[in-house]
Amino acid sequence: MRRGEYDKAVKLYEELYLARPEEESILLRLAWAHYDRGATAEAIAYLEILLQRELQRKIFTGFAFDELVRIYKQEKNYVRLTEICRRAVEQQPEDIGLLIELGNAFLKSGNDGEACLIYEKAVRMENDNPALYCLWGEALFAAGRPQESEAAYLQAGKLDPEQLDRYYFKIAELFAKRGGYNDAQRLLEMCIAVSPSQPVYHCCAGDAFIGLGRIAEALMKYETAVTLDNSGSGAYYNRLGNSLTRAGYHKEAAAAFRKAMEREPDNPAYARHLALACKNLGG
Repeated sequence: MRRGEYDKAVKLYEELYLARPEEESILLRLAWAHYDRGATAEAIAYLEILLQRELQRKIFTGFAFDELVRIYKQEKNYVRLTEICRRAVEQQPEDIGLLIELGNAFLKSGNDGEACLIYEKAVRMENDNPALYCLWGEALFAAGRPQESEAAYLQAGKLDPEQLDRYYFKIAELFAKRGGYNDAQRLLEMCIAVSPSQPVYHCCAGDAFIGLGRIAEALMKYETAVTLDNSGSGAYYNRLGNSLTRAGYHKEAAAAFRKAMEREPDNPAYARHLALACKNLGG
């Protein structure tokens, strides 16, 4: 294995496995050897054998489970990922870590309703855990239930008041990604009220204003970010220019890129962005 002679390693491990089928470390190494030589299907077959043994125990070790989860995520095989997570939860229904994996698998496979149910169960098991409310909130939003999603994130904030602005920000980002700029802007103002010195909140609020077509207010938000962190002014103006470009405001974008170049005249990215903005204007 160390020399990369995986075929030879597989042959030896198979002989060992036939001699000692009860030895799970050999079974796991045999699976790894197959995986390293590119025989993923064979690796999965042996890991499934090991998983069956793991699921029968009262104490779930999860070595095979972890490897299968990793492989299925890499392959984006969310159907099989969901299947093994469901089997694990059926055998170990009180294991909250397994519940979270199943919820994640449902989300990745687009089964948002099932993900909501799983995370809701996890929240009932640990109703003082803000991270679980965030997972539940993400699933609720994906399932088209934004008001309930916001309530979940706000509950997370109540449980962790020192990080309240971060929970507002999480739900604001979800609204912004779906084009819900009014709600995003509202929540970002809540972020700013809690933590007014964070430039990123002002930038994101500016982006929400751009989405709403309220350009003057967007520019004011970005100027506030620059005031709060002048050392990053070039990056803020460049971000502003990119946001304006995506929304089709090429004249305002060109002005933002010029400001970025004034701050960092040697930055070639800013020059390229300005040239593109001018081209979009027909210049």
